[in-house]
Amino acid sequence: MTGTPFGTASGSPLRVGLVGYGLAGSVFHAPLIAATQGLALDTVVTSNPERQRQARDEFPDVRLAATPDELFDRAAELDLIVVASPNKTHVPLATTALKAGLPVVVDKPVAGTAAEARELAALAEERELLLSVFQNRRWDNDFLTLRKLLDEGELGDVWRFESRFERWRPKPKGGWRESGDPAEIGGLLYDLGSHVVDQALVLFGPAASVYAETDIRRPGAETDDDTFIAITHTGGVRSHLYVSATTAQLGPRFRVLGSTAGYVKYGLDPQEAALRDGLRPGPDWGVEPESLWGRVGSGESPVTGGGRAEPTLPGDYPAYYAAVAKALLEGAPNPVTAREAAAALDVLEAARRSAREKVTVTL
Repeated sequence: MTGTPFGTASGSPLRVGLVGYGLAGSVFHAPLIAATQGLALDTVVTSNPERQRQARDEFPDVRLAATPDELFDRAAELDLIVVASPNKTHVPLATTALKAGLPVVVDKPVAGTAAEARELAALAEERELLLSVFQNRRWDNDFLTLRKLLDEGELGDVWRFESRFERWRPKPKGGWRESGDPAEIGGLLYDLGSHVVDQALVLFGPAASVYAETDIRRPGAETDDDTFIAITHTGGVRSHLYVSATTAQLGPRFRVLGSTAGYVKYGLDPQEAALRDGLRPGPDWGVEPESLWGRVGSGESPVTGGGRAEPTLPGDYPAYYAAVAKALLEGAPNPVTAREAAAALDVLEAARRSAREKVTVTL
């Protein structure tokens, strides 16, 4: 998008159409949109009667549409489209929205391939429209804390970054996210892997090479549920990234090893759990108890008290949509560009090839 504000002539909030009201739409996007000054949740698209009732219960003034076509038929009444539907619909829906002259937010992964992501980016640039990718984990509490430590030089030169997004779900839930159909773009590599790869690239820059191992562990599972990705960054840092649904004992969320100190942090950011519980952004949002703070130190395990406790900064998912509103209303920078998402997809595609062919892939 250019620096020209999108805005509305009257100064009223931008009207948002949200496509999809499953996990992503109902837990993440709708509450965050509704909490953002300058945005108004206008329409929710879902054909599921139960989800329609849920949307109306949670947002009494929201309009409902059964199909995206119904939404696009009144594109002139909207200012922003948010695509939170299944992965395989991301590219066609975002393309339709951009061609209708509407800015778009797309849930991760923006596309199934880096080439598709770059085509979408080119279309948005041609139309001078915002195309942003919802990478909310850039506003996790531990990630924000780690960025602060790196900016302050607390760890020296980072040598290795370990990041784990692990769960214990011994029985598959089913649904498109766990489908073995390649068209669905399911599996943990593209689901949780989108988060950990994006974080690694933001922290430590472009990838030079990628090695990966993917497995299907659980009986009845159709796609990868236990995956490891190793990235060698062009700056020399090595990132070791783990995403799994089969982890009976969870490891640290982050273990970051530098030339002068390391940082170890256990536990997931509390914002997703809060949103799932129906809580909404307000005072003390994203704050975690001192007992969950990570530790910074050298020469001793944090489990035995090594190092010092590092206060965890509050998580701030609301900052994403605040930045989107500012981009549209004031011409501020796009918080997450499609070209950044394409770089992460380069890594995910390389990881898939590496696991399949048992090779290290050079980018």
